[in-house]
Amino acid sequence: MTPQRSPLLQATRWVAPSLAGLLLASTAQAEVIHDALATDHFPITIERVADGFANPWAVAFLPDGRYLVSERSGELNLVDANGQSQVLEGMPQVSQNGQGGLLDIVLHPEFGSGDGDGEHDWIYFTWSKPEGNNSRSALSRVKWEGDSLGNVEHLFEQDRASSPGRHYGSRLAWMDDGTLLMSIGDRGVDPSRAQASDDHAGSTLRFTETGGVPDDNPYVDDDSTLDEIYTMGNRNIQGMTVLSNGEPWATEHGPRTGDELNHIVPGNNYGWPEVSLGNDYGTNEPIGVESKPGMEDPVYRFDGRFAPSGLAEVTSDAFGAWQGSLLAGGLGSQKLLRLTLEEGQVADEELIFEGDIGRIRDVRQGPDAAIYLLTDGGQGSLYRLTPSER
Repeated sequence: MTPQRSPLLQATRWVAPSLAGLLLASTAQAEVIHDALATDHFPITIERVADGFANPWAVAFLPDGRYLVSERSGELNLVDANGQSQVLEGMPQVSQNGQGGLLDIVLHPEFGSGDGDGEHDWIYFTWSKPEGNNSRSALSRVKWEGDSLGNVEHLFEQDRASSPGRHYGSRLAWMDDGTLLMSIGDRGVDPSRAQASDDHAGSTLRFTETGGVPDDNPYVDDDSTLDEIYTMGNRNIQGMTVLSNGEPWATEHGPRTGDELNHIVPGNNYGWPEVSLGNDYGTNEPIGVESKPGMEDPVYRFDGRFAPSGLAEVTSDAFGAWQGSLLAGGLGSQKLLRLTLEEGQVADEELIFEGDIGRIRDVRQGPDAAIYLLTDGGQGSLYRLTPSER
């Protein structure tokens, strides 16, 4: 049976707002980048809380206030409140070719709960599993043992290995019923794979916490479609979050322009490469058509070459008028955008900043009600964003 709604997932919908007046104080080591950066509603403070990461990809928050930061090289870093980092031993060897490596990380939704037996203390991660000169997108989890890593369990790998090392997707998001969504890109060589029902590439997948297939996945009774597939026709999703109302949303790389925001609905086909709002990199000619019956149009198209990665909903009362908005990070654009949703559509867009901290790889709301941004690059950093004192 499909897992029931997790009590802790229910709790997290209101815990963060209850902390609105208890934002963590700046650590002595935090470097203030902006102390009163103007936005449409209030000034914000941006602090660098940790740095020195080599091509980091994702951040997760431990219950004791420490952070986990993944690096594409395969290293998982444990970072304390003072920004000091140590590499944890025990992660598998990854394929570092191109965009591959150790990618997203999320904690089990009931991490730290229970009677102290650590039953749910699992860290889930996506990675590019090497296979000769090729690789596969894979999902695994590793047991947390206080200050170190325990056993690794391999839960899933895509049905075929391929090259080159790009378009892994690999964003994870927990649903309210305790199931886990994972994105896989089209892998970059043959975009038509995203329309193949017998191929995991170019899709979102849905799993139970142990890597099984939920009974109510949309294609479990369709022998022509892989059971794990939740949606198809997705080029390369690198931003994904589940809203407080339970809806999953995702930001997706288009080709040359054509980056998208989509509401992820089970069984939907999002069109790639038959439908696209972007152009070919070489010829600059349109790819596919702009719309087609039976395929979903994007909710929103980002201007220019936004290059989306990282997506979070603001649920904290501390951010006032931002509450309920989406924050989307940009890689090449180096932008942070705030998108206001009304009745399933983007009603307004605000550019929070551009170029101030570099390529934004991950965006998360932390348990302290602050917003955290992780930047990509050889010297990546973790930043904390809070409303400035008024």
